[in-house]
Amino acid sequence: MAVPKVLVVFAEGFEEIEGFAPVDLLKRAGAEVVTAGVGTREISGSHGIRIVCDMEISQAAFDYDCVICPGGMPGSVNLAHSWEVMQRLVQVAGHGVVCAICAAPAVVFGPAGLLDGRKAVCYPGQEAACPAVRFGTERVMVDGNVITARGAGCAVEFSLAIIEKLLGKAKADKVSADIIWK
Repeated sequence: MAVPKVLVVFAEGFEEIEGFAPVDLLKRAGAEVVTAGVGTREISGSHGIRIVCDMEISQAAFDYDCVICPGGMPGSVNLAHSWEVMQRLVQVAGHGVVCAICAAPAVVFGPAGLLDGRKAVCYPGQEAACPAVRFGTERVMVDGNVITARGAGCAVEFSLAIIEKLLGKAKADKVSADIIWK
């Protein structure tokens, strides 16, 4: 199995654990993980934690196997307003896996048409951003090549679902056991 290339996109005001958990756990699983910031490499999360991304989103290629959008506010809105983020999401959705958590499924994926005909979940109350989608209440939802999750408390489950999709159940189970998840 080839090593999957994963792009995690960060925008000002992202929910820290929703971005950090996938980066950490996917690296533990052996994926090639690249972080990209919207407009700059230095991004502040919604709780004031600053990170330095590997590159700006404008420098990111289109050949990733997976793109992940952390939620949070105003992070999700800032992702949705980035043409460069939307270009990569739509491109990767055609052949790979796209993932969003918290507000991002409704605020980023919904308006981009990535949830059309799909089952999805999002942070309670964000459904109004995308009234055409019928959101469920599961913690994590995998529907084909789209993975969504409800919020910060689901970040580890979300990450493990992404690992399972990209690298298989055995790898997800190993990472789960290694971190003493359940």
